[in-house]
Amino acid sequence: MPAPTIYYIRHGETEWNALGRLQGAQDIPLNDLGRVQATHAGGVLGQLVARDGRDIKRLPFVASPLGRARATMELVRKTVGLSADGYALDDRLREIGYGKWEGATLPEMQAADPAFYARRQTEKWTLAPEGGETYADVERRVRAWYDTITTDTVAVAHGGTARALMVALGFETPQSAVDLPIQQGAVYVFGEDGLKKYS
Repeated sequence: MPAPTIYYIRHGETEWNALGRLQGAQDIPLNDLGRVQATHAGGVLGQLVARDGRDIKRLPFVASPLGRARATMELVRKTVGLSADGYALDDRLREIGYGKWEGATLPEMQAADPAFYARRQTEKWTLAPEGGETYADVERRVRAWYDTITTDTVAVAHGGTARALMVALGFETPQSAVDLPIQQGAVYVFGEDGLKKYS
């Protein structure tokens, strides 16, 4: 049986994204640009699903439980002509937890603990801030989620979970994925013929 295709959308921009603050588990709402990006991603999704000969009404939709992902999902679904609320939530898609770093910018983290910050720059996949998760932890939980998927699926989640899924499925290495920008307003298609971004 062929592997399922995942149509993956990162949530739209929040004010913390715009300010360069790490969000992690914090529930920061979409800003105006984020809502525009979510609607745009919905348009791209509709075109891709039609191109692939699939019926969007028959695809399962699943989101991270964090509000920015849910709001993005609801705008995506409205854009493709579906009810806003017809989707599932899965906690395994939540963003990587940054622990005590949540709410801080990179310069603030560097100033607070230069030695740890320098070490994490070289060990990002396996080293977490106090109270946080490693990318390796996130890779395990998104792989566990993926292993339950039996049909083509639309997922709305986060940049960190996108990087972890890329590594879990062999499209990137920890070294190449850890600082990879994940675009808002785009659709990443994880499929049998590789990983492609559409925006």
